Amino acid sequence: MSIINNVLSKVLGSHNDRLIKKYNSQVNKINSLEEQMKSLSDSDLSSMTEKFKARLKENESVESVLPEAFALVREASQRTLGLRHYDVQLIGGMVLNEGSISEMGTGEGKTLVATLPAYLNAITGKRVHIVTVNDYLASRDAEWMGKVFSFLGLTVGTSVSGMSGEEKQKAYSCDITYATNNELGFDYLRDNMAFSQEQKMQKELSFAIIDEVDSILIDEARTPLVISGPTGDHAQAYKAINKMIPSFTLQTEKGEGKEVEILIPGDYTIDEKHKQVFLSDDGHTKAEDMLIEAGALQEGASLYDASNIILLQHLISGLRAHVLFQKNVDYIVQNDDVVIVDEFTGRTMEGRRWSEGLHQAIEAKENVSIKKENQTLASITYQNYFRLYEKLSGMTGTAETEASELQDIYGLEVVVVPPNTKSSRVDHSDLVYGTMQEKLDAVVKDIQECQARKQPVLVGTNSIESSESVSALLTKHKIKHEVLNAKQHEREAEIVANAGAPGAVTISTNMAGRGTDIVLGGRPAEDAGEPEKNAWRDKHNAVIDSGGLHIVGTERNESRRVDNQLRGRAGRQGDIGSTRFYLSLEDNLMKIFASEKTASMMKKLGMKEGEALEHSWLNKTIANAQKKVEGMHYDARKHLLEYDDVANDQRKVVYELRDELMGTEDVKVRYETIRDDVISDLFGAHISPRVAEEDWDVEGLKSTLLKSYGTDIPLQGMLDEGMNVDEMLKMIQQGFLKSHETKENNLGVEMMRTFEKAVMLRALDHHWKEHLAIMDQLRQSVNLRAIGQKNPIQEFKRESFSMFTELLDTINIEIVQALCSVNLEQVSSKQQEILEEQKQEESPKPLPRKAAPPRRVVSSKQPIKNLKVGRNDPCPCGSGKKYKQCHG
Repeated sequence: MSIINNVLSKVLGSHNDRLIKKYNSQVNKINSLEEQMKSLSDSDLSSMTEKFKARLKENESVESVLPEAFALVREASQRTLGLRHYDVQLIGGMVLNEGSISEMGTGEGKTLVATLPAYLNAITGKRVHIVTVNDYLASRDAEWMGKVFSFLGLTVGTSVSGMSGEEKQKAYSCDITYATNNELGFDYLRDNMAFSQEQKMQKELSFAIIDEVDSILIDEARTPLVISGPTGDHAQAYKAINKMIPSFTLQTEKGEGKEVEILIPGDYTIDEKHKQVFLSDDGHTKAEDMLIEAGALQEGASLYDASNIILLQHLISGLRAHVLFQKNVDYIVQNDDVVIVDEFTGRTMEGRRWSEGLHQAIEAKENVSIKKENQTLASITYQNYFRLYEKLSGMTGTAETEASELQDIYGLEVVVVPPNTKSSRVDHSDLVYGTMQEKLDAVVKDIQECQARKQPVLVGTNSIESSESVSALLTKHKIKHEVLNAKQHEREAEIVANAGAPGAVTISTNMAGRGTDIVLGGRPAEDAGEPEKNAWRDKHNAVIDSGGLHIVGTERNESRRVDNQLRGRAGRQGDIGSTRFYLSLEDNLMKIFASEKTASMMKKLGMKEGEALEHSWLNKTIANAQKKVEGMHYDARKHLLEYDDVANDQRKVVYELRDELMGTEDVKVRYETIRDDVISDLFGAHISPRVAEEDWDVEGLKSTLLKSYGTDIPLQGMLDEGMNVDEMLKMIQQGFLKSHETKENNLGVEMMRTFEKAVMLRALDHHWKEHLAIMDQLRQSVNLRAIGQKNPIQEFKRESFSMFTELLDTINIEIVQALCSVNLEQVSSKQQEILEEQKQEESPKPLPRKAAPPRRVVSSKQPIKNLKVGRNDPCPCGSGKKYKQCHG
């Protein structure tokens, strides 16, 4: 079959080739309009926007307007920015407009490409969100490309962290809004915690254009967005456990699964691939003894007792903090705070905290103040957030390798757009050394050779620690250089822009999403005169003569895509350049996946110190190791999505209910329906025509109505009068109706409507928050059911559905209880209290980028309040009989 496909591709062209051919016919139409657009004055050009809007209102299709709209944006860009869209950029714009991913190499001008589909979709009256990877790029691009949009009569906004609600509302009301993926997701969650429609920021999710789409939709998709609030304070427990950790020893093992052989007994084992730590039997015993001695655990108690689960979690978090998370690699310490470092971009992530006590354990380890733990208030994954958009598209230089995942999860097709000018970059084979020191010596030697011929060098590292060790080495050899890592945020653009200057040496933690092109010869000043421009041309030519930008990778990243992004910094727009990766058997990736095989090969070849191994077979081995890691991360993302898809259906129901409540001023009819249902269910649980009268629980019903609903109903009197069941229920419901009307008459209609709405929203938010906490616990414990030959996902779906049904019932019960029980004097103070609660701002705290390890303990599931057992349901006592035949 593959032979036939290859033959057909050669004859007819690949699917991608056919798409490009189709787009080229549109490019010809756009080019034919160029002279016409050039002949228009600025005012005539700007007025075209209103003409397009009028045509679209008369039901003219967007496709028919596209050639003129693209030609208009191209001319506006040339007049405002001095930049003319290349033909391939027009193709990229068409790909984005069709809701696909445009793969365009570094330096192909993706920022400018986004102006084309953004303008075309904005004139249809729909809001357009252009998504960037950080606040700096969002602000820069909005200001830079905003000149084009403003010239054409469109409004441009920016949503970045630190802005007030009013500022964000203004930004989202613009035709086109630049924002980061984080801020968009958090604003969506905040909107669904708002108390009124006026407080909401994002009005609609119509069209999103995502820059560095593979980084956001794939790499960062393992990170759910979570808004959380503070909960328990266990600072003393973390400090006590932190002192115990040094006494625990590592257990050395060989082999996997059932074939594990213990070489050196210890207290814990490490799974570096999954960032997990497990206590051994000896470790459990030692931990329990030490905790009993410290008074944290009762004599004879087990760490696996339900009441001690949290203690075991603290212990595991403490071990992980000490043995798996490294300072200046996974985090930095700044101003008495532990700040997470993004493993994909090397950027610090202020305000983010790891969950499950890990962040507190690291704070104890680094001896900084320990902050309170957090409870989830609202959560969504990037997958489910971006799937809310009517139309989604994206741009990147590296997406083809992940095309199947992007198609499966988001329905996004990847179209590879040909470069404007073919790259002249040379990618050399990897060099593998035996030790880290040999590798670093070779890196320094390569840089020195480049310095001798004034060739600029970009050194790529995987962590801050690695970048600082390379920097120290270069300083020792008196090589002048710049360092670009999480600690150098402010000077980032300036450093990158001049990384192509003759003889420049730049060390970078990660080039993904930097957003600034490296220009050979350095970036000339915007207001440069003719002498400065001539001097720049001389530098530019000198760099080309020296071989262009040389990329040095000090180790392979876990993802081939990130390596390709680093490589892509050289050879932009047809420039010459070269790349080389230096590896050692002590690198993390090699240690985990390829060290034994490669080490034995080096030994057989009799290689001496300082000699490197270079072979195409070795490159394939390393690529396979990266594929394994990519596959592992894909499984983590898929796993996360499978669970979140269950929560997503529930989230939609709750958020739609919230929107409905906020959009309705008068909720009286809704409340009366809820009240009648709740009272009817309560009545049916105590008194039923299907049960003999002597089995009715009249006293139980009377007591519940009085205690929980503040209403004294003369039930015995009704029975004495000979009322049947339906008449009694009707009389009770009328009693509740009259009681509510009395309160309403005394309080005032407007105040009662406001109070009803406030109580409904409060009950919904409170129980949804509790439900999320219980869902978290269920998710952590459900994996253990695989031991009993049960599918954890199916178990999670089954139980979460049951829990959600109970949640909705519980919310309704609380609403009725609150509104029936409250007296007139309480209403004003209660209403004020609810309003104050709604106004409280919760700080956003995403979950960790590292996947949380599966626990080897069972988390006890919290009971649902007001759990109601149907008469025909199995009795909770476990007898196997129906409830009505047992304890009903």
